[in-house]
Amino acid sequence: MKAEQTIEKLNKSKVPIIVIDKRLERFRGLNLFPEKLKRANEILAKTGLPKLNTK
Repeated sequence: MKAEQTIEKLNKSKVPIIVIDKRLERFRGLNLFPEKLKRANEILAKTGLPKLNTK
C-alpha cells in the first residue's frame, strides 16, 4: 500500500525523475577532450566570466 502512495505521489509531482548511471563514475577525473578544454581556458582567460545580476 505504501508503494502505491509513493508511485502516485511521483506521478503527480512536477519534478523530473533522474537516474544517474553508476558506470559514469569511471570517467570522473579524466580529461576526455583536452583540446576543447585548452581552448575554453584560453577564451576564459581573455574574456573572463560574465557578471551575475543578482537583485
